[in-house]
Amino acid sequence: MTGIAFIKMHGLGNDFVVVDGRAAALALDPGWVRAVADRRTGVGCDQLIAILPSEVADARMVIRNADGRPAEACGNGSRCVAALLMAENGSDRARIETDAGIIDARAGDGGAITVDMGAPRCDWRGVPLAREADTLHLDLGAAAPEPAVALNTGVPHAVFFVDDVAAIDVAAIGAALERHPIFPDAANIDFAQVLAPDRIRMRVWERGAGVTRVCGTGACAVAVAAARRGLCGRAVRVVLDGGALDILWRDDDHIEMTGPAATAFEGRLSSTLGGAS
Repeated sequence: MTGIAFIKMHGLGNDFVVVDGRAAALALDPGWVRAVADRRTGVGCDQLIAILPSEVADARMVIRNADGRPAEACGNGSRCVAALLMAENGSDRARIETDAGIIDARAGDGGAITVDMGAPRCDWRGVPLAREADTLHLDLGAAAPEPAVALNTGVPHAVFFVDDVAAIDVAAIGAALERHPIFPDAANIDFAQVLAPDRIRMRVWERGAGVTRVCGTGACAVAVAAARRGLCGRAVRVVLDGGALDILWRDDDHIEMTGPAATAFEGRLSSTLGGAS
């Protein structure tokens, strides 16, 4: 059977098409990525992930959003790739190179995987923002429910703390703010409701993907933003539409995220899909 082999995986419903480009080069043409990600005529996914060779880690992970645009990091995708590498290497640890840096992962109890997402970037240049601004109370105009906390946990995020996330029109507000002029690289738009000092309810609009059930970098961003605002401690459970992730913002400034990774099915992409050769 011809075509490119793939594995369909997900982390609490945040789903990925994973392809292996270590043996043969892959051309991640944006049109082809969009065709693969299409839920009617392709496989369907929030992101396409390519596993590539690395000189500094077990493998390199390259991410493309459903719209074909690149993403620097993906927390749920990192757990999925780590699960594949651990099974492949017969190890309980994996090291993954990404555009946002090196991610270390380890296996835990019950199939859970913990990934070190590195340190958040909370200064305006690190988000990045187009101009100097207060990243703890960022005014995004009339479309925003309140001033946002802006930060980068692998990709840019704007976090809004609201009284009831169920009442928020995530799609409308997310679409309006994702490409706000202050975000030169666009941003994920996160909505959070603090339930307890160690528990947060969250919903998310991901840049280039729209409303998704889970976002790992978003859960990290919400946890750090809540701690920076004094709303929660540094260890929280973030409950999303697809399930819960445990986030620890360590004293050394690194963020640990713990959650599951699952394989749905395997297959081959048609050589004619989206004009792929």
